[in-house]
Amino acid sequence: MNVVVTGATSFLGRAVANRLLKQGSRVYAVVRPGSGNLRYLPSNQDGLVIIERELGELDTLDQVIDEPCQAFYHFGWDGSGSENRMKREVQQKNVVDALKALEGARRLGCSRFLFSGSQAEYGIHKGSLSEETECSPVSEYGKAKLDFLKQATKKTNQWQQEGISSMEYIHARIFSVYGPGDHPWSLVESCLRAFGKGEYISLGECTQMWNFLYLEDCVRALILLMEQEKESVSGIYNVAAPERETKPLREYIRQMYETMGFHGSYSYGRRRPNAEGLANLIPDISKLEKNTGFSPLVSFSEGVKKTCGY
Repeated sequence: MNVVVTGATSFLGRAVANRLLKQGSRVYAVVRPGSGNLRYLPSNQDGLVIIERELGELDTLDQVIDEPCQAFYHFGWDGSGSENRMKREVQQKNVVDALKALEGARRLGCSRFLFSGSQAEYGIHKGSLSEETECSPVSEYGKAKLDFLKQATKKTNQWQQEGISSMEYIHARIFSVYGPGDHPWSLVESCLRAFGKGEYISLGECTQMWNFLYLEDCVRALILLMEQEKESVSGIYNVAAPERETKPLREYIRQMYETMGFHGSYSYGRRRPNAEGLANLIPDISKLEKNTGFSPLVSFSEGVKKTCGY
């Protein structure tokens, strides 16, 4: 299978690319020109083709890829940090660029296009979140992800109706993923770094309900969606651990502290919420489970150990 992966040096992008390579796929890994993160991709790997392209040039990928492709994973996205998540101009440019990626996938003859959506599209809710839950995003980041969903769905439906392309659009609404290579400012990385050094860390209230999914399990879920042999898997899918794994964020922190041998210390209520506010993550993944048979294989304690290299 010939597969395109944009944002191929990102936390999730490189994990998907590496898994696809191990499965024997030919992977066209799209990275920014002069990217300093190429070290995260395996060098001299059979089946790996590095393509340097700006996000705004993804509609021209057919000029450098001279064979049809079957699948397109779009992880390329600017401004994912907390501050940039509130900048409308940054996030709306991502929508324009993602639509070019969609066009690029059509030109390459892809049968499926998977977009990395986000739980930030839901906004702040107290109850369980299914794909039918009303979206009221708080951040410009969440608004942009939701905006792309609407435009991409309309565009691919139009192509199908006009006989231009039968490409399916999969919107993977990804929740909270952790694992080796995560952003250094993420909660899990910050806690493990502090506890590993026996240092103190200041945290927010951490009273909200939360749901963590290990990186390898997330990658498996995304690939399962793309490789399903069912006639159609178009639509939105929550990608997270099952709802039964959801618990107060403080319990996850206590679990990390215990796994790291109770080294260091921490306190709550000393940091402001991020751009998304105090959102509760209580995902319903029954649609994903029904359509793919997905079930996580790595528990949180095991995932923490894997992340630390234990």
